[in-house]
Amino acid sequence: MNKPECMRIALACGVVALIFTIFSARLVDLHISKHAEYSKLAAQKHTLRQIIHAKRGMILDRNGEILASNLPVRKVVADASQIKDPAIVAALASQFLGLKEADVLKKISSQKKYIVLKKEVPEDIYVALEAAMQKAKVRGVTFEQDAIRIYPNGETLGHVLGFLNDEGKGVQGIELTMNSLLAGNDGHRFIERDRTGKEIMLYRGTEQEPVHGKNIRLSIDMTLQSILEEEIDKTFEEFKPETVTGIMLDPKTGEVLAMVNRPCFNPNEPGKAEPEQMKNRAIIDMVEPGSTFKIVVAAGALNEGTVNEKSSIFCENGRFSYAGKILKDHHGYGDMNVHEILVKSSNIGSAKLALLMGGDKYYEYVRRFGFGERHGIELPGEIAGLVHPPARWDKLTITRMPMGHSVAVTPLQITMGMSVIANGGRLMAPHVIKSVEDIDGTKILKKTPKVVREVIPEKTARFITNALVGVTQIGGTATYARVSGFEVAGKTGTAQKVSSKGGYAAGKYVVSFVGFMPAEDPRFVCLIMVDDAKTASNLNYGGLVAAPVFSRVAEKAARHLDLTPTLPPIPLQDTPMAKVETLNEATH
Repeated sequence: MNKPECMRIALACGVVALIFTIFSARLVDLHISKHAEYSKLAAQKHTLRQIIHAKRGMILDRNGEILASNLPVRKVVADASQIKDPAIVAALASQFLGLKEADVLKKISSQKKYIVLKKEVPEDIYVALEAAMQKAKVRGVTFEQDAIRIYPNGETLGHVLGFLNDEGKGVQGIELTMNSLLAGNDGHRFIERDRTGKEIMLYRGTEQEPVHGKNIRLSIDMTLQSILEEEIDKTFEEFKPETVTGIMLDPKTGEVLAMVNRPCFNPNEPGKAEPEQMKNRAIIDMVEPGSTFKIVVAAGALNEGTVNEKSSIFCENGRFSYAGKILKDHHGYGDMNVHEILVKSSNIGSAKLALLMGGDKYYEYVRRFGFGERHGIELPGEIAGLVHPPARWDKLTITRMPMGHSVAVTPLQITMGMSVIANGGRLMAPHVIKSVEDIDGTKILKKTPKVVREVIPEKTARFITNALVGVTQIGGTATYARVSGFEVAGKTGTAQKVSSKGGYAAGKYVVSFVGFMPAEDPRFVCLIMVDDAKTASNLNYGGLVAAPVFSRVAEKAARHLDLTPTLPPIPLQDTPMAKVETLNEATH
């Protein structure tokens, strides 16, 4: 073999060796350097991170009745990379899910691996669709477990419960404030699929179990809630007012037993509600409370020793000139003690009590009763109301505030203020949550009553209670609040509505009654407030419109709570409209 031939052979061998070296280097690169990268790509091709949804906790009433729960449904999901016959998938989706074939085809033409075709598919439809797809040998469509939130009682308690948005997060009510506890935390698992898209159970990967949400048990008693809802509905229908609000609570613990607003909405269909229907007016509306506010000045004056039980206040025979203005009573009264001032609801008597106390001391009691501050109830949107300090008063404020004008409060604050009298002088923290429980019913957190402050001594509270009992008896302003067999204590309120243009709106009133029963050992405090009842002006009083509603609610509540009557039955009363002249409600 000559030298040129040897060189050609050597060159050929070198080229072959170089080619093998390049291929070897590439193989080393793929198997070692790129191993992790290509393994990840392979895993992504056949492995899916599947979410395991946590169950949202239920909301229950105090007795365990379900107020909010979950209805099992399915989410229909497509993996376009696994679908071999899009037309069949589109046809079946159209037939069973009510989707347009063209829309489905457009979605699955994207080749995305996770396409939600439809949410909230009922179980019966899911079963039928799955069977049809199996028969047609369709690949690439799966059905994930899901749930929708349902509220079995419809509109009842809607403002307290709230609802969920499209992302499953709480909006309004308990659903919002307790969302983190109710929602829990989703888990996940990694699954590997074969070429048909079915899971290979043998290769199921890491799995993290979900942490299911906690159940929230409310202090609400659904029987009392239903009683209050029924009577508020009748009032809303009869008087056609702008709004009606009702609150019942236990004055000894601060537990809210029922809360009603009209207008209202259905949390199952929040999208159909108007904004005005969705307001929880019990905690976000500001109103001038009218004569229900007179308990503050009476209690403060007695407690400070400004007056005593026998002190006499001259009520100017119904016309009191102060700071260039005339303050009137509905009837002309002469000398009256504190008991009589409350029973007759004298504006002049209340104003003179505040003048005797002085502005600073009177303001102190207004704040001690909880007005001008948020109570911290576990519902969103609560406001503090508006109580100006004495430095911002004009000359008339000290005579107008004691009768419930020149101050803005919430219905909840009025109810809590009356609870101070009912429970012997303590301001309690209101709460609507009774306990937080694990999904098996084990209590994790139990809400205990909280005393915010001691407002007045029990002796003073008892004296005011006796006067408030007189309010509901013959000669008082709320005879139609009485309940046969029981002693009722309470106070009427009639306040002219503030106009948006300034001053007061002619012929428009917010009327109310707030009381408790039995007076000697109260089981509940109840407020009824009616804004702008459509009735004659000479009939639009708290004692005529709101007090009868309280009476009906309290009578039914007494039966539910199994209260034992302690008084002889009272005769049936005429309709309130037939006895207007017997009521001495102050209106100015």
